[in-house]
Parts: sequence; C-alpha cells; structure tokens
Amino acid sequence: MGKYFDLVYDGPPFVLFGTPHLIAIGIITLCCFSYLYFRNVWGERERNIVRWVFAIAIVVNETSLHIWSIYWGIWNVQTMLPLHMCAVLIWLSAYMLVTKNYAIYEFVYFMGIGGAMQAVLTPADAAAYNFPHYRLMQTIFAHGLLINIAIYMTVVEGFRPTLQSFKRVFIWTNIYMIPVFFLNLALGSNYLFVAGKPAFPTLLDALAPWPWYIFEMEALGFAIFFILYIPFLIKDWRAKQSPAIA
Repeated sequence: MGKYFDLVYDGPPFVLFGTPHLIAIGIITLCCFSYLYFRNVWGERERNIVRWVFAIAIVVNETSLHIWSIYWGIWNVQTMLPLHMCAVLIWLSAYMLVTKNYAIYEFVYFMGIGGAMQAVLTPADAAAYNFPHYRLMQTIFAHGLLINIAIYMTVVEGFRPTLQSFKRVFIWTNIYMIPVFFLNLALGSNYLFVAGKPAFPTLLDALAPWPWYIFEMEALGFAIFFILYIPFLIKDWRAKQSPAIA
C-alpha cells in the first residue's frame, strides 16, 4: 500500500474517462441524485449529521493534502496556499455547512459546481498518478464533495440561488482576482491561473495565449453560471405564469 502514498508514482498511467475514472464520476453523480430521495426521508437530526459529516470530511481531506505535501517536502507558498477558488471554497463550505450561511452558499453553488465539476472531469493536476493512488483519490474526493455539498444544500436543505446571487458571485469573483494577480507577481505563483496557463494539461490549453484567455475564461464562467441558474429561472418563470390560487 505504501506505493500509493509515494510522491513518485511508477504505476500505469491515468486514463481520462477510463473505467476507474468513470466509476468515480458515476458515484459522485449517484450521490447527487440520491438527495432527491433523502430530502423526503431525513429529518432535522439526520440533516444535521450529514452536514457535520460533510464538513469534517472535506476539512480532513484537505488537511491530509498539506500533511502529505509537507512530508514529501513539496509544500511551498507558490502552490499550496488556499487561494485557488476550489481551495477557498473547501474551507468556506465547511463553515457554511455548520452555520448554514446563505452568502457562502451562493459561491459554493456557482463556483463549487462550476469549478469542481471541471476538476472531476479532467483532474489534470493529479493526472501524474492513477487510481487508487492517494493524490488522485484526494483530488477526486475533494471536488466531488464540493459538488455534493452544493447539491445537498439546494435539494435537501432548500437553499437556492437568485438572480442577485448570480450577479454577486460573478462580480466578487472578479474582484477577488485582482489582489491574487498582484500576489502572484510578488510570490512568483500562479493562483487562479491568471499569471499564465498551468504546466499540466487543462481545458485552458484550448483557449488563446495569455492574457487573452483570461477574458475567454470570463465569458466561459458567465456561461457556466447562467446554465447553473437556468433551472431556477425556469421555475420562477413557471410560477409567474401559473394562475393565482384563490
């Protein structure tokens, strides 16, 4: 088992959408759909337990990555600070689960699903490893949890984004990029990938060179946010079209 925690992995390469990868995606998807059933079964006690389990699991999982990186001597401020959007959301989502903070939920819904889904479908930063190596499993688990947390809070706890949520998340995400951009200059880092495309293969490779791909990311982000808001847009439209009940 030790080899599955080693820094250097010499096993078979990771296969994008290979059988193990598809199984992982399937499990995450199945869990998300299961909340349609459990929302009618779980009471307040069960929901409290689930939120705490999610909060503890995502914190322990993220903490284990820092411990693993420190153990192998690869932890550094250029790559390991919790400044990437998913890393920020991991810690914020734990707080949101415990406090049921709606303002944080808005970001977890849009950024959690939109960003984490890409990491689950193309786990490029851990693609040097393969199942069941810790590093790849940790990445899939972290981002799969973010997706599940967002869906759970929406389906089971009854939270939902609004049009104002859409605007706030998009605006504040862009504002957040500004200090991160200058911090990248100071540290020689590339948080949020606004200083250049990452060294490992990502969907950004299909976009224009720096800095133009940043504007393309803006457009893609807006489109993804809009797609995630469509179900609620349709629900609100139908509610307005329905005749008032006397």
